[in-house]
Amino acid sequence: MPHTQQEPFVYASYPDLAGKRVVITGGGTGIGSELVTAFAGQGARVWFLDIAAEASRALAESLAGAIHPPRFVHCDLTDLGALAAAFAGIESEAGGVDILLNNAANDDRHEIDDVTPEYWENRMAVNLRHQFFCAQSAVRMMRKNGKGGVILNFGSISWHLASSQLSLYMTAKAAIEGLSRGMARDLGGDDIRVNSVIPGAVRTPRQQALWHTPEEEARILAGQCLRERVEMQDVAALSLFLASNNARRCSGREYFVDAGWYGA
Repeated sequence: MPHTQQEPFVYASYPDLAGKRVVITGGGTGIGSELVTAFAGQGARVWFLDIAAEASRALAESLAGAIHPPRFVHCDLTDLGALAAAFAGIESEAGGVDILLNNAANDDRHEIDDVTPEYWENRMAVNLRHQFFCAQSAVRMMRKNGKGGVILNFGSISWHLASSQLSLYMTAKAAIEGLSRGMARDLGGDDIRVNSVIPGAVRTPRQQALWHTPEEEARILAGQCLRERVEMQDVAALSLFLASNNARRCSGREYFVDAGWYGA
């Protein structure tokens, strides 16, 4: 049985993150909303991109008391023109980007026989393509500023476990790890670090509502080394570390926060 955690979660403090210009994709809900909360709590200047306007505005309002209140930028990341315009707006306002967290994704289930070419293209646009083009925009600014930077691309435990009804999602998430390694090699000379964050079965409102039934939760816990659910704060805590100078020699690797999930 899982243990009951008695103490509230408290993030470590990373003074070097204060004032850093941070862009987070998919920041309005789920893991992304916790990333926004955690980085704002470090005193970073946060811009978050999302298509979910109502939830994003509510999040921004809830964090209005932060040292630098996070800024919501409405953006459909599958629209590359809108994506480029969003980054241009951030550059105009902030002068550049120091840290990019490519978090946005959608894990809708599907059957192989139902996949059309149009659905394939949509899933790649939703889960993979924008990570490259967001990074491309951020890298241009990082190089211009000449102070290096950090890119965190978010993958998934799903393809490491060979999950069902997620073939296209797993294809995209597997590719992200290759993308991160390639970028880390290409950008290391510019002092830009690139890593993949690999969350496990994170307890988010969406997952709880759609997939994580009591039976599924029991299966997840049985497959993990640690018999505690992974929370959004666990993913954010790892991300804070990897974005900070404490991880200054970490690049081109995959960092798992999955409670040691090897399947069940």
